[in-house]
Amino acid sequence: MFDGGGCGTDALGDTMPDHSSLKADEDRKTEAETYKNQANERFTAQAFDEAVDLYTKAIERCPDNHIYHANRSAAHLRLENFGYALADASRTVELDKTYVKGYYRRAAALMGMGKWKQALRDFESVMKARPRDKDAREKFTKCRMIVRRLAFERAIAVDEVQTTVADSIDLDSMTIEDDYAGPALEDGRVTVQFMADLMRWFKDQKLLHRKYAFKILLDIKQYLLQQPSLVDVAIPEQSKFTVCGDIHGQFYDLMNIFELNGVPSEANPYLFNGDFVDRGSFSVECILTLFGFKLLYPNHFFMSRGNHESETMNQMYGFDGEVNAKYSSRMADLFTEVYNWLPLCHVLNGRVFVTHGGLFSRDGVTLAELRALERGRQPPEEGLMCELLWSDPQPQPGRGPSKRGVGCQFGPDVTDEFVRTNRLDYVVRSHEVKATGYEVAHGGKCITVFSAPNYCDTMNNKGAFITMTGGDMTPKYTTYEAVPHPNVKPMAYANSLMSMFV
Repeated sequence: MFDGGGCGTDALGDTMPDHSSLKADEDRKTEAETYKNQANERFTAQAFDEAVDLYTKAIERCPDNHIYHANRSAAHLRLENFGYALADASRTVELDKTYVKGYYRRAAALMGMGKWKQALRDFESVMKARPRDKDAREKFTKCRMIVRRLAFERAIAVDEVQTTVADSIDLDSMTIEDDYAGPALEDGRVTVQFMADLMRWFKDQKLLHRKYAFKILLDIKQYLLQQPSLVDVAIPEQSKFTVCGDIHGQFYDLMNIFELNGVPSEANPYLFNGDFVDRGSFSVECILTLFGFKLLYPNHFFMSRGNHESETMNQMYGFDGEVNAKYSSRMADLFTEVYNWLPLCHVLNGRVFVTHGGLFSRDGVTLAELRALERGRQPPEEGLMCELLWSDPQPQPGRGPSKRGVGCQFGPDVTDEFVRTNRLDYVVRSHEVKATGYEVAHGGKCITVFSAPNYCDTMNNKGAFITMTGGDMTPKYTTYEAVPHPNVKPMAYANSLMSMFV
């Protein structure tokens, strides 16, 4: 993963430096190497935030060392900070055009942002530098196949309305085998008993019959088609309401949330705030469970779209591969179609705004604008829909470029303006791993909640969920550790090109 190397060669000018400047330069190089070695240790320990900080200190002392930029790029990749990873990898290549890992890191960042054609150019550079490298050729070939497939899909797209995947599903032709002993819909409907049976069945690592899985997806699509992009939720004064963040395919941790906080019901409503799938290798179980509860309690169970409920993310991070392995490519296509209709945000009792990512690159955005957003599509690379799914808060005022390369970063003044304009109390969002499972920022007006503990079996973070009552809407936090799960590693179904991130 790492390389050695001290400071890059500095221009010393036409005159010989004095002894003191040489000594200072050597001290600077020694300090930089110390920080780099410490950063490598933290990276190996999977403390990627700490590794980034230490690589930054090394870079501050030796800004022209390509190794330091390449290593920091690798740490940013592990944090999914693709924008920062891209900047570091590009700087690596500027400093040393022969350094192959720089091209690999840049390609990985570009793929994380869905920019396959640009990533392919970097693989071509690696191929030219290492024509006999089997690994380089394999990655180049796979990336080229994806670029060609995307180009083909664009070429055959037409303006007129296409037949949807949902329209092509013939449930009547699907037979329930005599030896199937799993959960069964009752007269085609989700019931309390069905959901109890489903969760037990999934805990035993068994699959719901494909006919029932397709029926759930068809029914949930029909329901979501009637929903607005911003959903208003009314919570009675004495009632508890729970908001959960990212689940990311960690089904057994999802079950633990229900153990700790109760199974969803009309008396125990929930909002799950996006990123239900990808990375974790039980994503099918998670999403079918959540969709089942949405059908059972449509007015007491809510779901916001996350940035991972998208075709590109699912092809990269495992959900597409998992659905193909457990069911079929046609079901994977239907999931993509369904995700396009998930609501983008919610407002609780007119006081709390909940969305997966965050706020916006301009002031003055109103709830009326968000209600009017058109969805039914893949997330665009800019605009309000993109920013709802991708943006992150920053501690300093103002706005900054996104560390992810998509969306923006917004400061406390931006949050203040948004809640003031829309007469809100605070914002709840998810999207980022937090050590304690949650973080309160921007003077209490921007709260992050992340519900996947020990994310990807590597991050050692706690999970959390938020509860509040309709009367005062004051957030209360419950944190918890990860629970054991069957020996199926995260990313087991991911695109093999994703090995560049690990």
